[in-house]
Amino acid sequence: MTLTTGGANRRSFLRRGAAAGGRFAVGAMEGLSARAVRARDGERDRVSPGNGGYGDLRALTRTDPDSGASRTLLLPEGFDFAVCSAAGSPMRDKVPTPPAHGGMACFATGRAGEWRLVRGHGARTAAAEEGRGYDALGAGATTTLKVRWEDGAPRFEEVWRSLSGTVAARAGGPTPWGSWLSCEATTAGTGAGWARDHGYAFEVPSAEEGEVEPLPLKAMGRFVHEAVAVDPRSGAVYQTEDQRTAGFYRYVPDAPGDLAGGGRLEMLKVGGAWNFDTRTGQRSGRSLAAEWVAVDDPDPAGAEADELAVFNQGWARGAAVFGRLEGCFYADGAVYFASASGGDEGEGQLWEYRPLGRGGGTLTLVFESPDAALLSYPDAVAVSPGGNLILCENAGAAPALRGATREGEVFPLARGEDGAAWRGACFSPDGRVLFANLQDRGDGAQESAVTVAVWGPWSKGVL
Repeated sequence: MTLTTGGANRRSFLRRGAAAGGRFAVGAMEGLSARAVRARDGERDRVSPGNGGYGDLRALTRTDPDSGASRTLLLPEGFDFAVCSAAGSPMRDKVPTPPAHGGMACFATGRAGEWRLVRGHGARTAAAEEGRGYDALGAGATTTLKVRWEDGAPRFEEVWRSLSGTVAARAGGPTPWGSWLSCEATTAGTGAGWARDHGYAFEVPSAEEGEVEPLPLKAMGRFVHEAVAVDPRSGAVYQTEDQRTAGFYRYVPDAPGDLAGGGRLEMLKVGGAWNFDTRTGQRSGRSLAAEWVAVDDPDPAGAEADELAVFNQGWARGAAVFGRLEGCFYADGAVYFASASGGDEGEGQLWEYRPLGRGGGTLTLVFESPDAALLSYPDAVAVSPGGNLILCENAGAAPALRGATREGEVFPLARGEDGAAWRGACFSPDGRVLFANLQDRGDGAQESAVTVAVWGPWSKGVL
């Protein structure tokens, strides 16, 4: 079903920015915000038959030639997809592909029609192998996939481990200099039986041909990480925290681009408000003055016993609290981040932080979901070739890859089987192919995760 608005106040898009990690048109969010406000005021949803201009969805089944794993997707007419790199399928070194496919970014290589995907794996279970991994017991990792566009379809050439030995490294984000920041969503450590402490970010250059030396970026903080976004103008790295009691962080490196060289960690505070609670009672479109307070100890000794050890430092200085922060990206001079459980209905929010000089900026709620039918628990966000959005759902009865437009229309672009969850959506640098990870839900379901590539007549519709 497509939910749309009527008579929206349509504002023009901002021009797309040039930063790595995606571009975004703020008009889309203004439309969504208006849609949410009207829904709360009692406007009846109207069904649009257009699905963003792409028409009805139809079932297609494709098989991964390496693993034999088959998937059925519902896609619009004219679109196709390929399956690759299923959990457990052999990589270049014959080691099985790790499970729990998560966040992902696509990088250009400088060669026409060739790209690299760097993909996170959020596994927590113990690994049997040793090697260059950060923790010999950790099964979390990143893998790098070499992809080539050939004869009208993407061809997956090989996959290799690019980072290993982490735990719950399901998300992260790209940098403007062509690397992926892999983030651990746990602060477990030696007290829980691991060989090393966890809760850090690691940098993985996309150009590496093998496994990188794992270097925990401890100055960026030890907490339950989710996603990151880098401001290419200042070099500041914005970070989200995946907890119901969450902070929004900024890491300012001493030398932009040198994340391992030290820097300062800060947490967002709403100006003039002590411990401002963003989770409920907010009004879309309202801008709040924002500032930053210092986190004196980004790697506290008590982080394993208390996952909020970093958060509590900012909280003690009046910092704001958010609900389960997820995807995060930079575009058009601002940082956008999703709160999966925020809002009066608990179905999700989308926030904008716009820096104004070095000291602070403005915080604006640009979208709050009024009901699960419109959007439930937004996770990763990708920007389409036309400047609209792809939203990943990993909750609800029938999670979808949803498109979102400037007019406030939210529609399903793709669905998987039996409530499979979507993660890590990203477009190829030329906008031709949408890559995403699909994972079944339930006990042991992470073992069935796959990466899919979707392509077709994007120009036919709004994306």
